[in-house]
Amino acid sequence: MKTFLKVLTLFIAVGAVGGAVMMWMDPTGVSWGGEAMLDMLRAKLPWPEIFFKDFIPSGFALLAVNGLTQLLAAVMLFKKHPLAYWVTFACGILLMLWTALEWYVWGFVALSNIYFVLGLIEAIVAWRCLKKA
Repeated sequence: MKTFLKVLTLFIAVGAVGGAVMMWMDPTGVSWGGEAMLDMLRAKLPWPEIFFKDFIPSGFALLAVNGLTQLLAAVMLFKKHPLAYWVTFACGILLMLWTALEWYVWGFVALSNIYFVLGLIEAIVAWRCLKKA
């Protein structure tokens, strides 16, 4: 299970970093079909004139909430840090909360649903590892 968590946290971190870079490379979302998503963000979330002119702030949010935290969890798991499973558990919860926000904005989208399940699995496996330790 420990190896599985290492792979899972790295997978999620790489996906989040890749998503953030994609948002920064094309902040309009035109090249990756994100224009409609940007309109939905503007319609449903506060301060659209500040945070949703383009995807640059969203990229930083994705990197901070899911990229760097998952990367931190992975490093802690590899180093066998005593708090690694707690951080990994928290990352799973954060990913599910992020996905719940996506559901609010966009509805149930296949990719969001997959990441919710990954967050749930991450939290459950980390919790089981905590109970075994």
